[in-house]
Amino acid sequence: MQDTTQELIAGFIDKASQVIIGKEESIRLALACLIAKGHLLIEDLPGMGKTTLAHLLARLAGLQYQRIQFTSDLLPADIIGVSIYDRQSESFRFHHGPIFSQLILADEINRATPKTQSALLEAMEEHQVTAEGETYALPAPFFVIATQNPASQVGTFPLPESQLDRFMMRIALGYPDAASERSILSGDDPRSRIDQLPVVIDPAQLAKLQASTRDMHVSPALLDYVQSLIDFTRSSARFQHGLSPRAGIALLSAARAWGMLEGRRQVLPEDVQAVLPAVVSHRMRDMEGKSGRGTGQHILESVPVP
Repeated sequence: MQDTTQELIAGFIDKASQVIIGKEESIRLALACLIAKGHLLIEDLPGMGKTTLAHLLARLAGLQYQRIQFTSDLLPADIIGVSIYDRQSESFRFHHGPIFSQLILADEINRATPKTQSALLEAMEEHQVTAEGETYALPAPFFVIATQNPASQVGTFPLPESQLDRFMMRIALGYPDAASERSILSGDDPRSRIDQLPVVIDPAQLAKLQASTRDMHVSPALLDYVQSLIDFTRSSARFQHGLSPRAGIALLSAARAWGMLEGRRQVLPEDVQAVLPAVVSHRMRDMEGKSGRGTGQHILESVPVP
């Protein structure tokens, strides 16, 4: 079973790397987030491949995919759905919105108003939505990838902390290195290859991978390390506030998934270190209200490994 799992993971990363060139770490983090049953936030400049990565993950995992373009005039009903009166049956019928898919791309989420942004909260946390007093279950698996442009750009509405906390990880793709960009410029548009890619990990296999993360052994010493990292954020004078218990659960879940990607049966400190910047960067604010990848690195450098 372990060999089969590693073959699936290696095949997934290999196919994804043919489209998102030179960004294997970002691909691995996105896959770890998916296996850990989290949600992913990608923050970067336009044209960096954020939308391409979301479409690529859906294709390789065989997931039903919907892209929702967030704009300032988007309404919650445009996401969740709306009840329309049916004259024939003389009753209201609920018409499902695009949220009823397995993988949702909330593109440029910070261009929508806070009211519309909050429409995702229940869906992301409870995997269900409520409309007209009725509760509707969302499909499984259910994975939200949201992209946002830097807050410094015009026409953006910063996500509130309660919304940010629903995302297990935040990553950025960044500019490609010279060799990768040369490959991109010399070949076809990488996006054109997505529809020709096969399904590598189907939804049933994905569900098994997600379930098997619970079998990853976590030693008491590893838990001590995770707690030390969390305690540091709460006691450090550098931060406005520390990590919440939910953030600690997200960190450990992501580390379990990363350890599985590495082919191990137990979680090691390096698994925690690999995912911590992506898990905490959007949850932490320094005394000036700033956050970033350097936040995670500072935490790791400040807490010794047991």
